[in-house]
Amino acid sequence: MAEHSTIFQDLLNEKALLVADGAMGTALFDGGLEPGGSPELLNVANPELVESVHKSYVDAGADIILTNTFGGNGPRLELHKSADRTRELNTAGARVARRAAESVDRPVVVAGSIGPTGSLLVPYGLLTVPEAEAAFTEQIAGLIDGGVDVLWIETMSSLEELQAAFTAASQTDLPIVATMSFDSHGHTMMGVHPRTVGTWADETGRLTGVGANCGIGPDDIVAAVAGIRETAPQALLVAKGNCGIPLYSGLTMEYPATAADMDDYVDRAVAEGARIVGACCGSTPEHIAAIRHRVDQLAHGQHASI
Repeated sequence: MAEHSTIFQDLLNEKALLVADGAMGTALFDGGLEPGGSPELLNVANPELVESVHKSYVDAGADIILTNTFGGNGPRLELHKSADRTRELNTAGARVARRAAESVDRPVVVAGSIGPTGSLLVPYGLLTVPEAEAAFTEQIAGLIDGGVDVLWIETMSSLEELQAAFTAASQTDLPIVATMSFDSHGHTMMGVHPRTVGTWADETGRLTGVGANCGIGPDDIVAAVAGIRETAPQALLVAKGNCGIPLYSGLTMEYPATAADMDDYVDRAVAEGARIVGACCGSTPEHIAAIRHRVDQLAHGQHASI
């Protein structure tokens, strides 16, 4: 197998399309994580559960799995009185994902998930840019200790916070992917438009990939990817949408987009230029297996061309 630092680029060179994984939180809650609990603590407290989720996506055909470190920065971990364990929990999360990645005889990329701090940056909140950069830097150090292949900044809504995470990530020599969540009339919660993200990504000159994740469903993800492409036509684009707004059926929460809906989602995402397609909240290994199947069909020229 290639050295960890080159696996991602090697796969990009080898394949026209890559498949990313699905939801981590959804699976962990199904596995017993209490509402309000910290998924990151499970990297140490119950690594077998976390590894089983990663393994389910690997077995479904994912080329890329994201570490269970979405909330693994100091400000978020402080909510669980665990900020002093930031580096430990990120290292553990990366190592758990690595074990799952190496359970199969093919290259699987381990992407270090870096989510928002949950705090607004000044002038809208109290978190300063240097504080945000320091928090992301500490998290990234742990991810690197654990051996990730790529740093994957995701679900950002503020361009300032995205820039802070990118600044921290760019101090390393690892590839960087950045995605934002567009869920408010085609904008992020903080009012950022996809075209603005495309312009930002183009100006960094350092990103390996850029795109959209989470949001309010596949339709909005495809539209966001199209918007990013308008101002970053040469960018490697990522679509990792959730399965729609969840609905309650009795005491059970159900997401409207099923595995059967993934063919259409993949077709439209690829038509808008996405080279990495995965899923987010509400998705299961069945969704990823469906995405894998459709991606393989497209790669062999069935019903569509890339």
